[in-house]
Amino acid sequence: MSCFGMINTGCSHCLQQRTLSSLELPRAVSIASGSSTPVSIGDSPTNVNLERTNGGLGHDSHSISQFHGRQKQKAQDPARDISIQVLEKFSLVTKFARETTSQLFRENHSNGFGAFEKKFDSQSALDFDHKASYDTETIVNEIPVAPDPVEFDKLTLVWGKPRQPPLGSEEWTTFLDNEGRVMDSNALRKRIFYGGVDHKLRREVWAFLLGYYAYDSTYAEREYLRCIKKSEYENIKRQWQSISPEQARRFTKFRERKGLIDKDVVRTDRSVTFFDGDDNPNVHLLRDILLTYSFYNFDLGYCQGMSDLLSPILFVMEDESQSFWCFVALMERLGPNFNRDQNGMHSQLFALSKLVELLDNPLHNYFKQNDCLNYFFCFRWVLIQFKREFEYEKTMRLWEVLWTHYLSEHLHLYVCVAILKRYRNKIMGEQMDFDTLLKFINELSGRIDLDAILRDAEALCICAGENGAASIPPGTPPSLPIDNGLLYSQQEDEVL
Repeated sequence: MSCFGMINTGCSHCLQQRTLSSLELPRAVSIASGSSTPVSIGDSPTNVNLERTNGGLGHDSHSISQFHGRQKQKAQDPARDISIQVLEKFSLVTKFARETTSQLFRENHSNGFGAFEKKFDSQSALDFDHKASYDTETIVNEIPVAPDPVEFDKLTLVWGKPRQPPLGSEEWTTFLDNEGRVMDSNALRKRIFYGGVDHKLRREVWAFLLGYYAYDSTYAEREYLRCIKKSEYENIKRQWQSISPEQARRFTKFRERKGLIDKDVVRTDRSVTFFDGDDNPNVHLLRDILLTYSFYNFDLGYCQGMSDLLSPILFVMEDESQSFWCFVALMERLGPNFNRDQNGMHSQLFALSKLVELLDNPLHNYFKQNDCLNYFFCFRWVLIQFKREFEYEKTMRLWEVLWTHYLSEHLHLYVCVAILKRYRNKIMGEQMDFDTLLKFINELSGRIDLDAILRDAEALCICAGENGAASIPPGTPPSLPIDNGLLYSQQEDEVL
């Protein structure tokens, strides 16, 4: 049992829905997910327009069904109960934690929050020191803010481990045998989790992380795979290339998808040199790959946000066929984000609400009191994996950490919790309502310290333990789907 066994889990919960028809979300993605039919460009849980750096695109909205259930009010005083539990659990801190603390003080290095080693199931909820290592705005303290569930005012223990230098070429060869097989995939994933990958290596390593290459494949097998997959890609591509204008006039879905792709690619990451300039051939490749994918996975097709996910892959792979197949592998995990029934996004936002309740119950209660339990203010984070929140290079570093699935295949949800906890005092102290909170979250773009947040997310994942894993429904993206021969449920006559 993890450190959060003290929290009452016997009550059901309700994710209350807000309609945002009057609010425009800057640069946000207006599509949703689920496990069946794809969502159209205009179908958004927030009913918000997608705006990219070079322009915006408005579409019709699609309302979102509410989550079911309602949480009962707790009769006891949670602050008093937590304080008692803290005193009981704090006595269980072991010699390891004390030695870790001593080492921390000797090194004069702190990442700003308290914790215990993950081996001890009697841990208490994590305390964040909100004097974060990155720049946060001055917190208004006119309104008293409920403290983090546990606050050790003078004791800071190490949780998340310091980041390491990226995996380089020489070190990479030590993970391979003479024929090119990865000898210890767990060790490799752990190394990447803590340091990322040098950019020169990403083209090779990302193919492993995404599942395009098998870890036990040889150099020769991977070369053969590339040849076979290139031929397969070209065959799929010829399907849409062979459609005549006469056929296109009678092919509504093709025209709609092609039109959406044409509009999106010309404003996807144009500030990046790789995609900059008029008539850029890389923009044409982006378009061709997305059109080909819409024929490869005709049930899902194309939805806004997919170009954001493909862009870094094409930037790294610099090869049309390999970029396509790596994108296919990624969409096997994230495809449910873009389905019409939105179950994929609903399950992730529901899991996020449960994790916040587990790791910071006062913050969760604040969201409940202010009609924010739908957690739609985190929608963009989850949908495109923080693509708009960090600089291009940092986004790639974050993605390769998430793709390792080292601690959890849902680490992105702990990243969400980590960011919210970093700003909890400001959110609660300024009594932000939903609209204010949404605006504040969007304005964090480009101002979040990635290394600090990754350490925080690691600490939260360790602290939550089995209770955290149990809060995430089975099959929640980006877990790999069950291979039953039909990745996406079919539903006839759905216009994407």
